[in-house]
Amino acid sequence: MTEQSPAAELSVGDEVEVAVGPVAHGGHCVARHEGRVVFVRHALPGERVRVRVTEANPGQRFVRADAVNVLEPSPHRVQPPCPYAGPGLCGGCDFQHVDLAEQRRLKAAVVREQFARLARTDVEVEVEPVPGDRDGLGWRTRVEFAVDAEGRPGLRRHRSHDVLPVQDCLIADDRVRAAGVLERRWPGERAVDVVAPSTVEQAVVVPVPSGEDDAPMVQEVVRTDAWEATFEVGARGFWQVHPGAAATFVEAVLAALQPRAGERAVDLYAGVGLFALALADAVGPDGAVLAVEAEGPAMASARRNARTRPWVELRPGRVEKVLRPLVRQGIRADLVVLDPPRTGAGRQVAQQVAALGPRAVAYVACDPAALARDTAYLQEAGYGLRALRAFDAFPMTQHIECLALFEPEERA
Repeated sequence: MTEQSPAAELSVGDEVEVAVGPVAHGGHCVARHEGRVVFVRHALPGERVRVRVTEANPGQRFVRADAVNVLEPSPHRVQPPCPYAGPGLCGGCDFQHVDLAEQRRLKAAVVREQFARLARTDVEVEVEPVPGDRDGLGWRTRVEFAVDAEGRPGLRRHRSHDVLPVQDCLIADDRVRAAGVLERRWPGERAVDVVAPSTVEQAVVVPVPSGEDDAPMVQEVVRTDAWEATFEVGARGFWQVHPGAAATFVEAVLAALQPRAGERAVDLYAGVGLFALALADAVGPDGAVLAVEAEGPAMASARRNARTRPWVELRPGRVEKVLRPLVRQGIRADLVVLDPPRTGAGRQVAQQVAALGPRAVAYVACDPAALARDTAYLQEAGYGLRALRAFDAFPMTQHIECLALFEPEERA
């Protein structure tokens, strides 16, 4: 029996050549060097690159590295349009060195891998574009610029609190770029939020902390082919940052659920009420919608947004705590929308959702790993995956938005 040699230790700053393997969740690709796993940014599958180690720990199972010299490039490699998108620079964009079509194929590969590994489920999925960007640029309508100790605004380096002063951000909406935030100093501030709502021509600027206590409310209009609504949202609150995302997701959720007049729907992690209002208008006054949200300012906005739809009930609190008495009382629902944070819903919420007995569950996910884990929990609870879509709501980055449809499994 041959004794296996231990993997070579690598230290921060070491440079080695590697053959780049598949893309992985997190904006990097997987490579190996003398048995050591290396997670490489700024590379593409199939390339041979020279990497510089950026993170390494004693007893390391893996190290992180940047590709600093491309020896054999992929045919999908392009020159990054932004001068700050490179090794050691801004951490906001992961894939500016990749042509846009290939970015979407890489993201689809990540979704498939997460489902295979975490849900033991093979899925076919394409990452669909979202209307409103320009070849992957000019889409981000909400940007938080960090401020360094000298008051210079910028963006943080990858996996770091260090601020990289910048003069521009190419994925930002033109109104964000025109706000002048990057052209001045911000002494005493920790960050500057810049928001470009759909209803105004000029961006709203909120310095943090000096302006956070009186940050304004803004209005966002969501318009699909068949539905339109206006939402009040805090300038520093959560709202989809791609201008086409909210309408795209509403259309996708309604197409998946096919709500009927008079049905009872539940919107979990409801935010300011985007899906609750769309469901309310679909089920009509003879139906009912329960919206659950734990974050206070978001719930306050939801109350204002839903005020003309009295058949929408809003309950503040953590989802699992609000659902617990409903499940105990045997309350039933026809439809459920899940739109949890990046950590996902978890086994308890999946079981509670199943206990409501809905005919369909639409799960909107900003993290494919969390969605895959929750898919396994829903399958345990008797709900099978019926359809899966993915959307490129964050071009140039590794982030993906998914929509999964679950329905009850037929019992023998």
